[in-house]
Amino acid sequence: MNTDRYLTFALGKGRLAKKTLELFEKIGITCEEMKDKDSRKLIFVNEELKLRFFLAKGPDVPTYVEYGAADIGVVGKDTILEEARRVYEVLDLGFGKCRMCVCGPESAKELLEHHERIRVASKYPKIAKDYFYNQKHQTVDIIKLNGSVELGPLVELSDVIVDIVETGSTLRENGLTVLEEVCPLSARMIVNQVSMQMEQERIGKLIKDLKDVLKEEA
Repeated sequence: MNTDRYLTFALGKGRLAKKTLELFEKIGITCEEMKDKDSRKLIFVNEELKLRFFLAKGPDVPTYVEYGAADIGVVGKDTILEEARRVYEVLDLGFGKCRMCVCGPESAKELLEHHERIRVASKYPKIAKDYFYNQKHQTVDIIKLNGSVELGPLVELSDVIVDIVETGSTLRENGLTVLEEVCPLSARMIVNQVSMQMEQERIGKLIKDLKDVLKEEA
């Protein structure tokens, strides 16, 4: 085992990073530098444990991990599915729970049941395509949107949307509803394929420690 080498973590910015660091603290991994809200640093280091951390936009985390710029990443399952990078998904961290759903007006239910050719708006075109083509075997036209996808059916751009649903309140306020569930989502830990072999001992211990904590909390 190479004890001089730093293990590098890429964390999805925002709530995800905060929750991850709280979880890491429970297994004795801390990074005091990251607690300084005014810091302009991009990379934070724990010299004692030989760990480095950096924050990245969610969709970039799997990229950093695939190319070895980070050994380990923490990001939502939706991002892992959409980015489809060559990484190992090793642990469900159990927070950030929500679901990917097909949503639309109640009247669109029939279109889904009869497998009609419909238009689907989504920020997640890959997930949407995989669901309709490979699971439902329904031919659809997929429109990628970056903003409020709920607008799609309201302005007749699309018949339905594929989006993340947490509480469903935005849908209800706009006369939309969950029509089908695509998959459950939560924060996951991913590991670079080479790092998994080279740092088997350190990464293996980290995963085991996290599993033990998650089991206690369950």
